[in-house]
Amino acid sequence: MHSSLAFHWARLIELLYCAESIQQLLHDPDISGTDLLNKGEMHNCGIGVIEAPRGTLFHHYEIDDDGVVNKANLIVSTTNNNQAMNESIRQVASNYLDGNKLTEPLLNQIEVTIRAYDPCLSCATHAMGKMPLEISLVDENNELVDRLEKRPSGEIQRTIG
Repeated sequence: MHSSLAFHWARLIELLYCAESIQQLLHDPDISGTDLLNKGEMHNCGIGVIEAPRGTLFHHYEIDDDGVVNKANLIVSTTNNNQAMNESIRQVASNYLDGNKLTEPLLNQIEVTIRAYDPCLSCATHAMGKMPLEISLVDENNELVDRLEKRPSGEIQRTIG
């Protein structure tokens, strides 16, 4: 499968599986018991890897003896998805860009593509179609030819170079 929108289908399957698993886990005595405290000595360095809806998230923390975080290093999923996201946007541009003028369908397809790889942007912007987004078209001399900006209100503003 080479469709970026297949990410949404895969997430739907994962959500169904998680809901079914949660139903079973609710009755697991090891999870619902009273002895849930972690016992052991504190370490000053911790590393974690979590699979999230938008991809893998890496955490690395260093703390002092008082539990104060001195260093936090996160590699978020957007970083991991960046190359694939850029390639998908390139495909959108090859289908929707004529090289002379930016269009609203192009802007909308770029938004759909970004959300396929990073659905957390949906939550961050609270509504489909209202994600702030700006695209610019420049010529071979890096001079602005056309620019479209979608504001959080959904309003689209055009600037022609």
